[in-house]
Amino acid sequence: MIQRILARRYELQEMIGGGGMADVYKAHDRLLDRAVAVKILHQQYANDAEFVEKFRREATGAAKLAHPNIVNIYDVGEEAGSQYIVMEYVSGPTLKEVIQQKGCLEPFEAVRIAKEIASALESAHRNNLVHCDIKPHNILVMPDGHVKVTDFGIARAVSASTMTYSGSVMGSVHYFSPEQAKGTAITTKSDVYSLGVVLYEMLTGELPFNGETSISIALKHLQEEPVPVRQLRPSIPPVLEAIVQKAMSKDPLTRPGSTELYEDLNQAKGMLADRTAGEGAGAQDPFATRVIPRITPEMMTAQPEASGQPRTSREYYQPEQSGLQEGTSIFKSKKFIAGLVAILMMGFFVGSFLSFGKFWSSAEIDVPDVVGKSSIVAQQMLEDKNLRVKLVESNDDSVPAGQVISQYPEAGARVKEQRLVTITVSKGGEELTMPDLKSMSRSNAEEKLKKMGLKVGAVFEENAKEPAGTVIGQDPRSGSKITKGQSVDITVSLGEKKKDVTVQNYAGLSVESAKSNLEANGLSLGGVTEEASSKPKGTVISQSPAAGTALTEGGSVSLVISSGRAAEPEQQPSAPTESPATAKQKTDSSKLTIKLE
Repeated sequence: MIQRILARRYELQEMIGGGGMADVYKAHDRLLDRAVAVKILHQQYANDAEFVEKFRREATGAAKLAHPNIVNIYDVGEEAGSQYIVMEYVSGPTLKEVIQQKGCLEPFEAVRIAKEIASALESAHRNNLVHCDIKPHNILVMPDGHVKVTDFGIARAVSASTMTYSGSVMGSVHYFSPEQAKGTAITTKSDVYSLGVVLYEMLTGELPFNGETSISIALKHLQEEPVPVRQLRPSIPPVLEAIVQKAMSKDPLTRPGSTELYEDLNQAKGMLADRTAGEGAGAQDPFATRVIPRITPEMMTAQPEASGQPRTSREYYQPEQSGLQEGTSIFKSKKFIAGLVAILMMGFFVGSFLSFGKFWSSAEIDVPDVVGKSSIVAQQMLEDKNLRVKLVESNDDSVPAGQVISQYPEAGARVKEQRLVTITVSKGGEELTMPDLKSMSRSNAEEKLKKMGLKVGAVFEENAKEPAGTVIGQDPRSGSKITKGQSVDITVSLGEKKKDVTVQNYAGLSVESAKSNLEANGLSLGGVTEEASSKPKGTVISQSPAAGTALTEGGSVSLVISSGRAAEPEQQPSAPTESPATAKQKTDSSKLTIKLE
């Protein structure tokens, strides 16, 4: 293809990339005198009319996107049967190459890049275009550090066409979403999951799932949770771990949209910038505002006296001065108790006062809506509004762990600054231990799951040596920790696989002999009827199905046996006796007929 000229304009100079569906060449645009990238579709796809139509339609849609983080598409065409797309040429490495070179990226840099990718996806999703193949290989890093997403159009065309074209799941197995692995409907949330995987790899330098085969990796996307990023790299801020976990949620309904993900990343970027700029500043300021624990009676009694010397028993009771000293001791004791009560009451009122904000301040704040946000993001949002936060955890089957279930005061309420806002955070469903369902009947297993607050997921059936209807497998496995409300898949036995048996000829055998032979071959005796025959009584004279027929093991054969009585021949009805006059009339008629002829 080198030096080939497409459309009398694009001169191919060198191959700069390639994949399973297309090759990419650097080319010179003779008309505008600039470098471009030309992607040429492989011939196996170019020969399919339906695929080509969708490819061109999707490529045309991608060309309408105008975004600083998306590679521009200049032209779409065909040359001698080859379908091609002309794109903006970006002189820089792919994000994959950057990760391989650095090992992993610093959190601020990773968030910045992820935010730019999310911005590109947001633009595409607004235009009803799903990328379907977000991965570091499709992210180009420009010399100034900004990134551009490429391969819009072709990936979407592949997923739309080859679901029926070849029956295969298309995409990059390390990065595609659970719904792509299952081959079900793909939405914009699929791109969000893939970006979550890319962010995971940028932060840790590792892929969340790996395996020996593509199938094993795809199953991990469906069944396993990735190792938390902070477990691999503790220096990663908790807010980024929360963003990754939310983006990589197995259920598309619980994943954020591209707009929400962009907002979370933007906020995390601001937090990281503030932390970097002000790192260590608060630790050196003795007058910085801090949250301190409320003073309790136990804390007071544990403190030494102002003089620095503990009291002895002689200060409270001296035998030689029992009169005045005793009264003084009682007076001091009452004074101490009164002071303690006053301090406790003051603490109570101060705590209540602070719960409703700074009443001496005129500043009022609109409480932001944090329901559905991760607890870390929610806490940061509230603190940025100069509000204090109290976290309460609660089990909730319908809300993913770490997300805010409710808040008080509610979103939109106007409160004074430093008002205490209580947010209830989901711990997920109640943690349970998965029971052993094997050897149970299907109905008993389903009843047990229902009583535990678990759901029955997919039910698979397989041939096995266990009796039909018996549970032979389960996912999750027994003994593992699961949450209330979770779905459990079970596999039920269909019994041993039955083989085909060739029916033998039982004519002439007795019923007992035929029955024994049938049972020996895995068949059973069906109905037995008698029929008159000259054959000996009790012997088989016919059968159904006939000899030589293939019958599934366990089937039955019906027999017809002889009753021992020969069938009586049918008697022909005797002709009626004719009278002499009738006979004479027939004779005359016959003669007449002959004469006429």
